[in-house]
Amino acid sequence: MLIEPLLVQLRALSLHAIARALEQQRSSAETLALGFEDRLALLIQHEITERQSLRLAQRLRWARLPQQATIEDLDARNTRTVARGQLAQLIDLRWIDSRLNVLITGPTGVGKSYIASALAMQACRRDKSVRYFRIPRLAEQLLAAGAQAKKSALFKSLARIELLVLDDFGLVPMSEEFRRDLLEIIDDRFDKTSTLITSQLPIAEWHRAINDPTLADAILDRLVHNAHRIELQGESMRKKRAQSSPQT
Repeated sequence: MLIEPLLVQLRALSLHAIARALEQQRSSAETLALGFEDRLALLIQHEITERQSLRLAQRLRWARLPQQATIEDLDARNTRTVARGQLAQLIDLRWIDSRLNVLITGPTGVGKSYIASALAMQACRRDKSVRYFRIPRLAEQLLAAGAQAKKSALFKSLARIELLVLDDFGLVPMSEEFRRDLLEIIDDRFDKTSTLITSQLPIAEWHRAINDPTLADAILDRLVHNAHRIELQGESMRKKRAQSSPQT
């Protein structure tokens, strides 16, 4: 049988991985010795694996995570008072399926963003939609969307994301418009999708940071009561690394 017409047909059907795998099989005597069903299974598995890899890459591009953290790299000694059972509970991502939130607090440099990024990476691996924002950058995007009369579309987009990560909550003062926008975002997502928030401030201080009692009550009521809480402690890991670096 002429192989070239078959390869053309496979590519026309967008089965590019199968086409490449078929060419590789033809140069492997070991593979050619297999039965038809076994060779077909290998071809199909190759296509599935490549499509999963491409989809993960797409998920990660959209997520825009600040660092390539993975759950495999989460050292129990460096998760700063996170109980092993609690960490395992978060890693399995059932809280996303249950539409719960995660709130990670602690001083600067103790690994809040790293844990958040690792959990977000795991969610991407599980084929869940993820988007990461630092709070100041989210405020900028909302302002830009408002100026272009596209804020409603942005709200709808944020509402559909299965895991929204908001980093550095309370780090900078919130404008009145951003407080209202944040309530809109949190309300759209309440009991439908999951939100992960990191902050240097203890949760008890979030009400003051929002600086509007009515909006603070509404935002925190939708965030806190259905959330896993991780309270990290310890000295900044960035400071420790700097101190342990060789001096020149």
